[in-house]
Amino acid sequence: MMIIGGLISAALLIMWLTAVSNFVFFPKLQAGKKAKEQPLISILIPARNEGKVIRRTIEAILAQTYTNFELIILNDQSEDNTLPQIQVAAQNDQRVWIINGRSLPKRWLGKNWACHQLSQHAKGEYLLFIDADVYLAPDALTALLAEQTRSQADLVTVWPTQQTETWGERLVVPQMALAILAYLPILPVHFTHLPAFAAANGQCLLFTKSGYTQCGGHERVKDNVVEDVALAKLMKQAKLGLRMADGNGLIQCRMYQNWDEVESGFAKNILAGHGNSVPFLAVSTLFHWLIFVFPLVWFILSGSLWALGLFAAGIGIRLATAVFTRQRPLDALFMPLSVVLMTQIAFKSIQWQQSGQGVWKGRTIG
Repeated sequence: MMIIGGLISAALLIMWLTAVSNFVFFPKLQAGKKAKEQPLISILIPARNEGKVIRRTIEAILAQTYTNFELIILNDQSEDNTLPQIQVAAQNDQRVWIINGRSLPKRWLGKNWACHQLSQHAKGEYLLFIDADVYLAPDALTALLAEQTRSQADLVTVWPTQQTETWGERLVVPQMALAILAYLPILPVHFTHLPAFAAANGQCLLFTKSGYTQCGGHERVKDNVVEDVALAKLMKQAKLGLRMADGNGLIQCRMYQNWDEVESGFAKNILAGHGNSVPFLAVSTLFHWLIFVFPLVWFILSGSLWALGLFAAGIGIRLATAVFTRQRPLDALFMPLSVVLMTQIAFKSIQWQQSGQGVWKGRTIG
């Protein structure tokens, strides 16, 4: 038990040191900060079966204080009311272009193909790819361009403030913030070209057009489920600048609406995020059980204060990352249940890979 406790203690210490460093150095988008120049930004949205959310997204974009942009939306063969909702929201605004997506070629994944088509129509000096469920506050574009101007990065990727309502969302979605803030030190992400420190969030990617072209764009990652991270690695391989920033309420996203969407959405990505390695995913899952569940069991069975301290440290780091990213701090108390749910998602992801029957938005992904 001493050895296991020592290993957990060491892991938590490293996680806390990483998180504290990130809390200090992780930039947040700032409202009111403006870039001196006003270049054309191409805002590019792939939309497949997004009728429930796309209208709000478009209306928020058209209300931006930064006005020198074109908005190009690709209707990716939607089977719901996505297209009518786009047309209503656009209101004949001359900055809005609607294009119909072409049939999905072999060896391409749907979103990557849609983004590739969007890039071919873009005229802006900057290419901003956002998901259809991403909401921009009025100063978001101004703040995003100011961050790019400050950093001079060829890719600025933003982690939107995640909106969660149902228990499935609240227990699972904030694990993304925990992974980024406690596992990935931001300084080597920003200041080295090592692909091991590449990360990005496909919900919001601002490229310089030259950087996007130089790294090869979505065509280079056409069959990659985690195309955002793959693009970040390409940027590092090309020795181009990569910066991450926190959305800080200016850019928000509600990824999923219920548990079924949460489970399928994370199952789509979690195995690919572990290099499509089942053993790696299994080790990762075991690690989370040891860090966030085992100390509680140990304490219940033995009353050990050391075990209680380890459990508190694990809950504490989940709580701290929640505060930093504007999530509900008290949801951290349910971290052991979150681990159980993530284990279920991992099993589903493995099952999808082995059966080839994974489906997302009506398309097979497994």
